[in-house]
Amino acid sequence: MKPQSAKQKGRKLQQWVRDKLIDLLDIHPENVKSTSMGAGGEDVIMSKEARDAFPYSIECKCQESLNIWKAYDQASANCGKHQPLVIIKRNRFVVDISHSPWL
Repeated sequence: MKPQSAKQKGRKLQQWVRDKLIDLLDIHPENVKSTSMGAGGEDVIMSKEARDAFPYSIECKCQESLNIWKAYDQASANCGKHQPLVIIKRNRFVVDISHSPWL
């Protein structure tokens, strides 16, 4: 897979997570942003209002094969005082988070 295609897959997952959070938390779209690919830190940036409703630091991974412990270490390194959360997706496999116990 070309690096550009891999980044596009990751970007689409970040945007999907952003859209789900906006819908499920019923917050203004300006309160949740997807970061650009290659930027350091969290994959989804949240305002204080959004963070109060969902106190997690999100790391998105859209890969067929993944070292989950490295992904969790990356999320932990970026989380600051918030709880790390890794969201994993692979091709043709989607889990709906709308019934999540966190929300």
